[in-house]
Amino acid sequence: MQDFGVYFELGLQHILDLAGYDHILFVIALCCTYFVGDWRRVIVLVTAFTIGHSFTLALSVFNLIRVDTVLIEFLIPVTIVITAISNIAVRRKRRRVNTDWLTYGYALFFGLIHGLGFSNYLRSLLGKESSITGPLFAFNVGLELGQLVIVFVVLILSFIATTIFSVSKRDWTFFLSAAVFGIALVMALERI
Repeated sequence: MQDFGVYFELGLQHILDLAGYDHILFVIALCCTYFVGDWRRVIVLVTAFTIGHSFTLALSVFNLIRVDTVLIEFLIPVTIVITAISNIAVRRKRRRVNTDWLTYGYALFFGLIHGLGFSNYLRSLLGKESSITGPLFAFNVGLELGQLVIVFVVLILSFIATTIFSVSKRDWTFFLSAAVFGIALVMALERI
């Protein structure tokens, strides 16, 4: 049980680490088009990302897949840029159909890419374990909780901005998406 706590904390730190803020930016981009009343949809969205992240992380830890770290480190900010652009484009149009399934799909797909970003380090840690299933599960539970913390903060900030300061939801989404886009674009260009 002690191992669970260690790997849980590692997953939590992985997502909330301000030095590795790419995951934080991605979660912000994922959920910034949603508001407090949408909390169930956001949880499903973030869980879709976690499932994708967990899947490639597991494949990598079990040595079933290996991808060049340099490529993954470039693709991670690209996924953030795409998500931010998508937010801006969708918010500019009036939504006539429910596109949640598409959003969940690309969150899952981008989770696959992000899962490879931490795999080498986690593989080296888990290489010492006799069974890696429990620690891998604990890591992913910590990761999910960390993402939910980010979602909670974004939803609260969105509530404050749109309710107390009367910023329109469209403007708030544009502001967050544009900020995330700019930071992620610089990250991607630095990693070329």
